[in-house]
Amino acid sequence: MNNDIINTINLWKESISSSELDILNSYNQNELEDAFCKNLEFGTGGIRGIIGIGPNRMNDYVIKKSTLGFAEYLIENYPDTASKGVVISYDCRRCSDSFAKKAACVLASKGIKTYLFSSLRSTPELSFAVRYYNCVGGIMITASHNPPQYNGYKVYDYTGCQLVPEFADKVIEKINNIKDIFNISESLYDDAINNNLIELIDEEVDKEFINNVKTVKVQDVLKSNLKIVYTPLHGTGSKLMVPLLKDEGYNVISVEEQMIPDGEFSTLVSPNPEEPSAFEYALKLGKQVNADILIATDPDADRMGIAALNKMGEYQLLTGNQTGAILLNYLANYKKHSDNDYVFNTIVTSDIAKEICKKHNLNLLQTLTGFKYIGEQANIIEKEGKNYFFGYEESYGYNIIPYVRDKDSFQSTLLLCEVASFYKTLNKTLIDVLEDIYKEYGYYLEGAKSISLTGVEGSLRIKRIMKYFQETKLSKLANHYISIIEDYDKSVCYKDGNEYKINLPKSSVMKFTFNEGGWFALRPSGTEPKLKIYIAIKDKDYASAKQFVDNLINEITNIINTIL
Repeated sequence: MNNDIINTINLWKESISSSELDILNSYNQNELEDAFCKNLEFGTGGIRGIIGIGPNRMNDYVIKKSTLGFAEYLIENYPDTASKGVVISYDCRRCSDSFAKKAACVLASKGIKTYLFSSLRSTPELSFAVRYYNCVGGIMITASHNPPQYNGYKVYDYTGCQLVPEFADKVIEKINNIKDIFNISESLYDDAINNNLIELIDEEVDKEFINNVKTVKVQDVLKSNLKIVYTPLHGTGSKLMVPLLKDEGYNVISVEEQMIPDGEFSTLVSPNPEEPSAFEYALKLGKQVNADILIATDPDADRMGIAALNKMGEYQLLTGNQTGAILLNYLANYKKHSDNDYVFNTIVTSDIAKEICKKHNLNLLQTLTGFKYIGEQANIIEKEGKNYFFGYEESYGYNIIPYVRDKDSFQSTLLLCEVASFYKTLNKTLIDVLEDIYKEYGYYLEGAKSISLTGVEGSLRIKRIMKYFQETKLSKLANHYISIIEDYDKSVCYKDGNEYKINLPKSSVMKFTFNEGGWFALRPSGTEPKLKIYIAIKDKDYASAKQFVDNLINEITNIINTIL
């Protein structure tokens, strides 16, 4: 370890409590180096990291430092910060409730009013509450779908949208200017409550949030013909989702073992609805009750994954791209719209949206990865007098009506149930609907792979891999010629021997498009120590598309394995 790391370790040893020192002393050499090699950084989902001791871990000191930086940013930019206040919510994870209280006490020490949820609530409700109370910002304590040892910290602006880089960078600057993290002021929790600097909130916001969720309805459907299995994967969806669906008249059976909030996710391999293992209990229950669809939401209930019963009697897991296509196609066909309506997705989302929007005279705009960019666009078009129609991304996030400026599993679940009920009256499953979409627009298939590269060396290797793909102007891969290269870090598109400017914020993403259509992209995760590979193709049938995706993943993986 270098001297800077050793000095930082010694400073922490002198400053932390005896119980925290015991944790620090239990670290081995690699754990010490990783915990103290850097500060946790804002990514696509705010700060996210392993709970523990050190500047590269989630702990009270990092929470206090982050909150003080956020508070100073708000005070500098919004004169009415103290009176308008901030909303704080949290999920089921280890330390989430104590981190939320710690953040509220730091805000109180600056005279800033905090609306603190009295128990766990979802990310979309946090976004809604910022708007409901007309606050200047919001804080959500969550690590979404990460493993149990993680927690995180997301910050929101006055519109209920996560901070985009332009503003997040200003918060980061404030945070980085805080040198003494061991002497940050905080009010006593009970004193802040008594002085009305912390106000506990709950059912009033729940009621208004759910009333807004119910407005996503497009048309009346039978409802009683559909049987739904739902699991919140031990997360915040356990609070409101089942009552919502039952109140709307749907027949929903919950996975009782996973309705219990549990930061250890004791019945799960991974609390991520993108992973097939997350549906293990739902699949078992679905077969017992002969459910039509299975729905899982992640721990902070902003993302939704589904499995649908096909005509062979088996459950088929749908990707985020496939679910997004089904929802978009339904909205385009059955929800009133005009040529002033806009659909949003990201640069790594399936191109099928382009075809659907083209047919229905909807405008499509693509953003960088991260729903904050879609939320930002909702703010922009609102000011321009344009209409938000639908927003989604491949990673299981959807938003139909922007009373929430983030992805929202409550909206998307309620709409998906309507879609499934509607098509069941036509004797179609969601799998049939998907096949109909493919028959009309072409067979679009997407693939994805995440490569975990942990620790200091993992971070350096990810940088070397991205540098290789930046500097090596690939012309051919998997026997397909590449016609377009987009380097979002340099904001440059290379096409036909010319360079064109990409009019999006800079981001560490490389995207390669093939002559005959289809593309692949590489992006370091903003929330986990992973390199993500995205692949998309349009082909004549499933077999051809699958072969292309598999071959391409193998070739890219082989290249990456040579980059040490």
